[in-house]
Amino acid sequence: MTKQKTDEIVDEEIRDEELEEMRNIGIMAHIDAGKTTATERMLYYSGRTYKIGEVHDGDAEMDWMDQEKERGITITSAATTCYWQDHQINIIDTPGHVDFTAEVERSLRVLDGAVALFSGVEMVESQSEKVWRQADRYNVPRIAFVNKLDRTESRYDKTIEMIEERLGVTTLPLQLVYRDESDKLIGMIDLINPSLMTWDQDTEGAEYERSPIPDDVKDKAARWREDLVEKAAEYDDELMMQFLEEEEISRDLLVRAIRKATIVGSCVPVLGGSALKNVGVQPILDAVIDYLPSPNDVPAVEGFRVDGDEDGEKLKRYPSPEEPLASLAFKVTTDQYTGTLIYLRLYSGTLEEGDNVFNPNSGNTERISRMFHMHANRRERVEKAKAGDIVAVVGPDHTSTGETLCSKEDPIVLQRIDFPEPVISVAIEPRKESDESRLAEAIQKLAKEDPTFKVENDPDTNQTIISGMGELHLEILTKRLKEEFDVEALVGKPSVTYKETLSSDSDIDEEFAKQSGGRGQYARVKIHFQPLERGAGFEFENEVKEGRVPKEYIKSVREGIEESLGNGQLAGYSVTDVKATLYDGSHHPVDSSDMAFKAAGSRATTRALKGSSLLLEPIMEGEVFVPGDHVGDVMEDISKRRGKVTGIESREGIQLVEFRLPLAESFGYATRLRSITRGRGTYSLSFSHFQRVPEKVKEEILNKRGY
Repeated sequence: MTKQKTDEIVDEEIRDEELEEMRNIGIMAHIDAGKTTATERMLYYSGRTYKIGEVHDGDAEMDWMDQEKERGITITSAATTCYWQDHQINIIDTPGHVDFTAEVERSLRVLDGAVALFSGVEMVESQSEKVWRQADRYNVPRIAFVNKLDRTESRYDKTIEMIEERLGVTTLPLQLVYRDESDKLIGMIDLINPSLMTWDQDTEGAEYERSPIPDDVKDKAARWREDLVEKAAEYDDELMMQFLEEEEISRDLLVRAIRKATIVGSCVPVLGGSALKNVGVQPILDAVIDYLPSPNDVPAVEGFRVDGDEDGEKLKRYPSPEEPLASLAFKVTTDQYTGTLIYLRLYSGTLEEGDNVFNPNSGNTERISRMFHMHANRRERVEKAKAGDIVAVVGPDHTSTGETLCSKEDPIVLQRIDFPEPVISVAIEPRKESDESRLAEAIQKLAKEDPTFKVENDPDTNQTIISGMGELHLEILTKRLKEEFDVEALVGKPSVTYKETLSSDSDIDEEFAKQSGGRGQYARVKIHFQPLERGAGFEFENEVKEGRVPKEYIKSVREGIEESLGNGQLAGYSVTDVKATLYDGSHHPVDSSDMAFKAAGSRATTRALKGSSLLLEPIMEGEVFVPGDHVGDVMEDISKRRGKVTGIESREGIQLVEFRLPLAESFGYATRLRSITRGRGTYSLSFSHFQRVPEKVKEEILNKRGY
């Protein structure tokens, strides 16, 4: 985990007292680790719901979409609010399937803390690592919950060990698991308030009891508690003195030290239990209050003032209602009753129904007509929100995911959310020709909701092409067209979304001059193009000196470059991982224009790409759980698919094979794996990176596309 700078935490003089009692958290994990099951119990025990919704029964409160109920998985992040120990907890339950990584990305961007769930059976899985790294990017403090400890094959101690090894973190186990002689889960040993906690199943776990720690685990509990205190004492001088002097350890000092270590990202407290069996959920809520940050405990949000280019004055907004309004639109949805709903995280200031807000990204002023707290897909009207709140608003029609809504008098642009590019595409058309316009409208609405869902028209075939993060992603979106918009669509076979990039540096001197009577068009640019490391995307830098290219034309040059990067010269795929540095040029006081400089930038880029381009393909990383006698067959099949085995690990009578392979070779893998393992193997795949396509494969791809 990346550590926060402790001196960036809000100064005591400007801390808002009400914000001390607020938590903005997310629930994150690998698919089937039990996120929604745990969330449903948090809502029930906190009094937010009157019964426990079960995923397997299709009545989980947080999985409200028809596709979620049908498949038993979370597809879209759902927000809700509950109260615990006089604290307001805003919760976002995120998907675990890799195809819906955008939901996790945008949620983590606006959260102050997270609860990471791990299955005590499968332990640390690939998607667990991926969402952990996503949380690292945003410096989100975390607590961990090891779930499914009712299963006899679960391993609490081993899971904690694997969290440390695979995620590179220091854990602070706050509990021990306690079982009877038959290995049945009895309860959890609390190491903060030393005692055995057991849950009453007659009340569905709503009530629990504390009793003395049983003799058979007293020694282990004492060792684990001493280790906990020793680690925590590094973050609190008073606790360290008590520990060194062998005094009785103060519970308050211990909790304070753990909180400090968690908030700065140095340690991860770990709890355990079984959400399905109603064991260990209330301590999660306690830990959210005790160890995860309030909005006051995180650094001030940073942004910049718009002044015509992207290098505006750097600004900060502290989490106070007295500061100017700064909020981020992290999600856009279409509601059948209210129209477009914009989910906002307020970082500073206040917002009321009827307020006019400024979108510095688009330059539009928008009016907030209605405002809600959300409970999954249900709305609860609120008239006012303030710093720290997460709300959904109706009114802004020209605001997209990742854009800022703020005070017009004190504008600020917050950092946008970075989303991965789609890796798989299909052609789509309406089943009935009369539905063509309705299909186009429905697809555009879905694209506005989901930043990883792209739509384009193939100029060669005039087909509509939709792209996403995986086969399941596109399958669900297609079904939503029928269920939500009553449009039936025909979908083609999936194809890979390739990319292009530069293979070498080049300097391009491009002059655009046009004279056809009257005012002419003139622009000259000198641009250095260079390839970047994989995953870097596009970078633009302006190094023009002394106004040889006037400032007002710089944006047009960039637009021209980006336009040409959308259509590569090798096979027509979009170009990525390129830096363009505008270092010189010239203009004419009368004939120069935005159009001329845009054209010059575009033509320069086309020349650079014609000189040296490479084809890139998406590489997937995955893992297969397979019985030991089938490992050889699985590895052989991966090799035949141009794949590479990256690791093998034994886990309780089963083998975990980790691998990477091109997406193009993954189609039909589920069927093949079932055949190889006689139905006993399971696997998961997620996008890893783009990689150069081998020359022989490249020629086949170019021939198919007619290049």
